Amino acid sequence: MIKSFFSAQKRIFACSFLVFIGWQHFNQSYSANSSKVNFFPTHHVPPETISISPAKNVLLVGIKPYLGKEIFNDEASPSLRLVSNGSNLILKDANGVVRKANEINIGWRAKKLTNPKVFVRQVIGPLASFESAERLANDLKEKDIPSIIAHPLDWELWVAGDLTIPKSIQSNLIKITVNKSIVPFLNDTNGKIALKGPISLEAPDGLLWGNGVYLGPFSIQLNAYGTWTLVEHVPIERYLQGVVPYEIGFNSPEAALAAQAVLARTWAVANSHRFKVDGYNLCSDTQCQVYKNPSSANNKIKKAIQTTAGKILTWNNQPINTVYHATNGGVMASVNEAWSISSVPYLSARLDGPKQWSRGIELPLSNEKFLKTFLFSESEAFGSNHPLFRWNRTLETSQVLDYLKSSSKVSNSFYPKKIKVENRGPSGRVTFLKIVGDSGSEISLKLDEIRRVLRKLPSTLFVVKEIKEGKWLFSGGGFGHGAGMSQSGAIELAKNGWTTKQILSHYYPKTKYGFLSE
Repeated sequence: MIKSFFSAQKRIFACSFLVFIGWQHFNQSYSANSSKVNFFPTHHVPPETISISPAKNVLLVGIKPYLGKEIFNDEASPSLRLVSNGSNLILKDANGVVRKANEINIGWRAKKLTNPKVFVRQVIGPLASFESAERLANDLKEKDIPSIIAHPLDWELWVAGDLTIPKSIQSNLIKITVNKSIVPFLNDTNGKIALKGPISLEAPDGLLWGNGVYLGPFSIQLNAYGTWTLVEHVPIERYLQGVVPYEIGFNSPEAALAAQAVLARTWAVANSHRFKVDGYNLCSDTQCQVYKNPSSANNKIKKAIQTTAGKILTWNNQPINTVYHATNGGVMASVNEAWSISSVPYLSARLDGPKQWSRGIELPLSNEKFLKTFLFSESEAFGSNHPLFRWNRTLETSQVLDYLKSSSKVSNSFYPKKIKVENRGPSGRVTFLKIVGDSGSEISLKLDEIRRVLRKLPSTLFVVKEIKEGKWLFSGGGFGHGAGMSQSGAIELAKNGWTTKQILSHYYPKTKYGFLSE
């Protein structure tokens, strides 16, 4: 069983934190080799308190982050409205304030600090994903340069201001003067009652939130950016009830649901450090696994979770990187075709279909001629009935430019003229896309950045041609990054009688299915 993995996670950040204002950019392309700065902490780390949940294997899931952020700009911040699904909510703070009510409203205000604080950090980013940030953090660690993974808006790495970062890595040195903090208050009929962290919230009959019911318990705690987060302390098996159906569908076959439960559990264990800087484990949106309304799980979902309880996939006795996606278009991607991370043997480029069909296709598909034959021929691949197994998308100059601008990739003077595939991985997926401007300037998009910027493209498994000046046709296959389990493929295999273990072994070969050892 998973027993001790979460023991180190049973402490959370609480008490007061400081709002960052007065940002000063010393140099937009600062390298620590150019000068030295006096040592300052990168950020204020609040004290820790013990987790409020008595259950084992508890995940701390941030279901509403950045509360009070409007205070940054001296604006009024919306209150946090908490409504019970039945009996009264019970709120307690560190000063002994107790509030029992069916509805509780918490507001936010600014409090001026008598002694301003100063933080200095070198910021690397924005980075395309947590995976990219972690890979870079590991590279820096090998050079004895500690860093912190943060997510104030996009993924970033924070490095102390007095450390030397390699010249090849662009960073900004930022000085942060702190002169006020965000503090919560209880918006009561008797007036505004000041609150002090840690703040706990119990909901005996559940909390109504986002069209769902969450059982908690909850904490309202500070994060690394001076704002607050509503966090649910949820046992991992209950957490899965709010993940599995929204990832693969409520009515998928039992073996496919069970496979999804194993993957979601493994992913949660392996990524429980994702929001470490903010004092909790995981978020509830697409930066993690989507987690919502666990109370809606039907009996099929609950059975899939129960029959696999505590089981995960491991490699070298460690939880694996259980990435998954909707459909792979007939060919699985190697993991480093999607993200800038090290390759692993269980996430390699392989065909995803019956053996007889697969024998007629040779990998790699990095040759565009072979890839076109693959994409435009009739396919017997698993999950080929998915609506995005094959697709076409057109992009015009104005759309490409809008995407680039919204991603802060270009200035107003850039005008796209050509789109060129510079490199493909073994599954045929584009790993390097170049967009050439009318003045000869170029924009490079790599790996997961391609889909993140050109959001109209369902995957990076495509060929592209200019059908007329300023208009390009993208013809491709699959929806998602393509690495790991194809959910549409798993559903088809389950309908054909494959067991959960067989499905997992097919998509994650060389891994072990079982309980996480101590």
